[in-house]
Amino acid sequence: MKIQTVKKIIRTAALLRAPLALSHTGSAFESAVLQNMTEAELYSLYKGVYVPTHLHPPESLRYCEEFTFRPEDILIATYPKSGTTWMQEVVPLILSEGDLTPVLTVPNWDRVPWLEEHRAILLNLEQRASPRVFATHFHHHMMNQSYFKIKPRVLYVLRNPKDVFTSSYHYYGMASYLVNPGTQDEFMEKFLDGKIIFGSWFDHVKDWINAEEQESIQYIFYEEMIADLKGSVEKIAKFLGKSLSSDVTEKIADHCVFKNMKQNKMSNFSLVPEEYMDQKKSEFLRKGIAGDWKNLFTEAQEQRFDAVYNEEMRDVTFKFMWD
Repeated sequence: MKIQTVKKIIRTAALLRAPLALSHTGSAFESAVLQNMTEAELYSLYKGVYVPTHLHPPESLRYCEEFTFRPEDILIATYPKSGTTWMQEVVPLILSEGDLTPVLTVPNWDRVPWLEEHRAILLNLEQRASPRVFATHFHHHMMNQSYFKIKPRVLYVLRNPKDVFTSSYHYYGMASYLVNPGTQDEFMEKFLDGKIIFGSWFDHVKDWINAEEQESIQYIFYEEMIADLKGSVEKIAKFLGKSLSSDVTEKIADHCVFKNMKQNKMSNFSLVPEEYMDQKKSEFLRKGIAGDWKNLFTEAQEQRFDAVYNEEMRDVTFKFMWD
């Protein structure tokens, strides 16, 4: 069977069925094919950055491009491995005022779907009541015309890029639809050059922090959520116009402590078949800490990373928690 035919079958299967209903026989076949694909076959180039074709077939990207936002919408924007899953847990609980039902009964990819991924087409998002909550890994300039016209509320999460690299390195090693990361040195050069999915961390962050619509964007750091989750819940709730009691805030913060959230099967990706995410190699939700890069980087790698970081961010005046 030609590789192009197999890829078409895989994309069609991914589009037409829910992740939870994947056939393990079929997914094993698909995984074997994915693992033998080249980078050019695994990824598509979209608006200048790589996206995993398996999760972002052309019809999904087209749907995202034509999507119509509402002013009440809430968009969680992140570079991958910066705290997306955490925010997909926190925000619905703020909107439900502490009712755990949404996060205990609905998988996070349906609860807060990525607009650019294949699932979005299937969820009748146009029928959802406001406020709708979505996620995206797009750079700011990649957003569609409706976004720039409507200017929905955005929660942009930032994380120390050294920890993003560390988390990404483990993620790439366990996900069959991503290119194997190779050695740490090899993956670091790709990361620093932006030759990975969703491109350069530096470009992504600079794009969003320089957005013109500052009044509709709330920036929040992964590190501040670790340091003071209750305070972060209060900050997010205020931005979203929700007044929560102290007890409700405490309840949300307690549920969303990383070690507690990690046990939620609707959020820890344990429902995804092993053929796609082999959590025996690395858990999707690993440690949820700040500074884990210190357990991975060599002194030479730290120096290399710092040199590129300092050059890329030399004209940035935005204050980061890790600086």
